[in-house]
Amino acid sequence: MLFLRTLAPRVRVLSRANANTRLASTASTISQSSSLNAAFLAKSAAVSLVAGVGLAAIVPDNAFDALLPKGAEAFDLIENGAHAPAMDWDHKAWNKTFDHDAIRRGYQVYREVCAACHSMRLVSWRNLIGVSHTDAEVKAMAAEYEYQDGPDDKGEMFMRPGKPSDRLPAPYANEEAARAANGGALPPDLSCIVKARHGEEDYIFNLLLGYTEPPAGLEIREGLHFNRYFPGGAISMARALYDEVVDYEDGTPNNASQLAKDVTTFLTWASYPEHDQRKLMGFKAIAISALLFGISIWYKRFKWAPIKTRQIVYKAPKVREV
Repeated sequence: MLFLRTLAPRVRVLSRANANTRLASTASTISQSSSLNAAFLAKSAAVSLVAGVGLAAIVPDNAFDALLPKGAEAFDLIENGAHAPAMDWDHKAWNKTFDHDAIRRGYQVYREVCAACHSMRLVSWRNLIGVSHTDAEVKAMAAEYEYQDGPDDKGEMFMRPGKPSDRLPAPYANEEAARAANGGALPPDLSCIVKARHGEEDYIFNLLLGYTEPPAGLEIREGLHFNRYFPGGAISMARALYDEVVDYEDGTPNNASQLAKDVTTFLTWASYPEHDQRKLMGFKAIAISALLFGISIWYKRFKWAPIKTRQIVYKAPKVREV
């Protein structure tokens, strides 16, 4: 027994020495592995850089033109239109809604200028209620137009005053009549025109004000007009917005830029009538999500705090000496 008691401390010292040796060996192995990985990554980056520079110098610029869509190689300002510069629209901000006064003025511009050629078949009179006009105003405006209805008790169609449920009236009875009145060109419906055009409201605004003289060497045939934002440069629609062409009811300055801004805002609302409600729902969703997130953090700490802060102590059993 005395020999065993004397040998035990030596065994412990040897075990600690062996453990330290193993730890040092493991650390050395990890260090060597990290060095090899760093060297491999550095070599790979250098090879990739050299290969990229070499390919860029060797491969011609038009090597992948065959993979592009047809006509992509002919992209230029005349054939595809100039890029409309971005405007500072109020409703573009994440916390802003439409300017409803501008929507009301924009409807006035559409009614007095644009409605002579363009329809808005997807917009009803009642869509204006609470947005730009009151219920009484909408009923009065709708009653100014007559709509075909029927059949009546005798099986005949009849004309009646408009109702808020009716669509905004179209300037032409059908597509053929529209083409005949516009030299073969069909005026597009403006219900979703902003959503249907690249650049959206920026494109519409700049198109309305983009009429200039054609550049030297470009001939525009009779009946067309040059607009640098329209694809091809030649557009059938003549410039329609000029200073003081519309007299605003609220006294807002009626220069051409203001008219274009207001009618573009109206057309943007027509394309995105859910814009304000969508943002309102987004605010509500963010507020509720933030509240639930805070509650989940509190509940997590409430449930796990006793478990994470407790201390577990191990008491080795006493060994009886023999």
